[in-house]
Amino acid sequence: MLGKIKRYFISGLVIFLPLTLTVYLFVWIVTFADNFLGKLIEPYFLRQFGFYFRGVSIIIGVSFIILIGFLATNLFGRRLHAFFEKILIKIPFFRQVYPAFKEIVLFLFSREKLAFKQVVLLEYPRKGLYAFGFLTNDTNSKIREAVGEELCNVFIPSAPGPITGYVVMVPKKDLIFTKVSVEEAIKFNVSGGVVNPYLYEV
Repeated sequence: MLGKIKRYFISGLVIFLPLTLTVYLFVWIVTFADNFLGKLIEPYFLRQFGFYFRGVSIIIGVSFIILIGFLATNLFGRRLHAFFEKILIKIPFFRQVYPAFKEIVLFLFSREKLAFKQVVLLEYPRKGLYAFGFLTNDTNSKIREAVGEELCNVFIPSAPGPITGYVVMVPKKDLIFTKVSVEEAIKFNVSGGVVNPYLYEV
C-alpha cells in the first residue's frame, strides 16, 4: 500500500512540479517587469492622463522591444547597432558580461539555432565514448581535398550548459546519423543524461 502511494506521489510530483515552477517563473517575470517599468511609467501616466493600471508598462515595454527590432532589421539600424556594440565591448565589465548574455539570448530566441541540420553520434572525446553532436554543415571543399576525406562540421555542446562547446571537423564515415530532434538532444545534455531522448532511434 505504501509503495503504491509513494509511486502515485512521485508520478504526481513529476507532472505538478514542472508545471507549477513554469507558471511561477512566468508570473514572477511579468510581475518584476511590471513593477520595474511601472516605477518609470506610472508617474507619467498619472500626470498626463490621470490614471494608471497594472499591465500598461508591460504593453509599452513589449511595444518598445518590437520598435527596436523593427529599427534593427533595416540597414541603418544594423550599422548603428554594430557601431555601439563595438564601443560597448571595449568597456570594462561590459566586455565580460555583454557577450555572455548575448550568446544566451541568441541561443534561446534566435532562429539561427535551426541551422543545426541533424543530431549525430560520434566517438568523443576518445574512441569508445559517444557524444551527441549537431551537424552544422559540410566542411570547406579545400579542407576536404587537403585531408583527402569527406568531412562534416559538427558542434559538440558542453553539459549542462549547451550554449558553449566545441566545433570539430569529422569524417562523414565516422558519424552515426540519428532521428533524435535537436530539442531532445539539448534536454539530454542539460539534464546531464538523466532525461533520455524521447522515442530514441539511431
